[in-house]
Amino acid sequence: MLENIIDKNTVRIGFIGLGLMGSRLTRRLHSSGWKVQAWNRSPDPAKSLAHDGVTIASSVANLVADSEVILSSLTDDAAVQAVYLDKGGVFSSAKPGTIILEMSTVSPELSRLLHHQASLRSVHLLDLAISGSTPAVEAGTVTLLAGGDPDIFERCTSIYESIAKQWFLIGPGSSGIQMKLVVNLLLGIDMQAIAEAVSLGEHLRIDRNVLLDVLSKTTVIPPAFGGKIKKIKNNDYSPEFPLRLMSKDMNLVMEAAKVSGAELAAARVVHSVLVANLSTNGDQDLSVITPFIVGLKMST
Repeated sequence: MLENIIDKNTVRIGFIGLGLMGSRLTRRLHSSGWKVQAWNRSPDPAKSLAHDGVTIASSVANLVADSEVILSSLTDDAAVQAVYLDKGGVFSSAKPGTIILEMSTVSPELSRLLHHQASLRSVHLLDLAISGSTPAVEAGTVTLLAGGDPDIFERCTSIYESIAKQWFLIGPGSSGIQMKLVVNLLLGIDMQAIAEAVSLGEHLRIDRNVLLDVLSKTTVIPPAFGGKIKKIKNNDYSPEFPLRLMSKDMNLVMEAAKVSGAELAAARVVHSVLVANLSTNGDQDLSVITPFIVGLKMST
């Protein structure tokens, strides 16, 4: 272990983005004893964190100026670009030597731009993608996928220990976000497969409760999808991982496939199903594609 590993007793952390993931990550850091302050573009999500004792910064600039390590978890490319590159954003205020752990799921192109802009300012940036939904964040069992400098990656181990079960350095800058797209491709396809299995079982008139109970106990259902089966059984599609975010990620997957020349036949089907549900079910959990697929009729 490096001698200069980050020390929670002395290092100040700033967290940007307090959505479903960011708010939970901030709470874990705060409850683990880190000196953490936070900021969100809209003020309401910050209020409950303030009640928990987290300091809320008045601006990105103030948060960045008062932090040695910055973490961010934002919705999409547009949000990340604005927060980092606009006047008064992260790069306007970051001091040389600042460490940035950028955890948003964005395009590899934007990630490469962030790495480049960071290097121009002598700022150390890792793309640190998160694999895991909100229950995993609350439990501290997410997987972290990093791209960037190995020494900076190792220095941040103490932070990972507060929020994750395991962490991997995939390669140089933007490798973490590329690996996240690979992982989320499987997430989308697995959810589609489960929804189609439920559809076939219901069309074969297998008792619905028996169908879902047995499916949940088979080895072919990944452990991460046990909660999805429960949601389907209870018709409870409150968001753990909203469909709109899966749709955004699948857009990134399809663009990455186009750029790289990868042929993703199953992903095209998943993409079309997500698009079909986006306007009506975008804020619901990804598992909401199940009743949609059950309701589809085979064309003859």
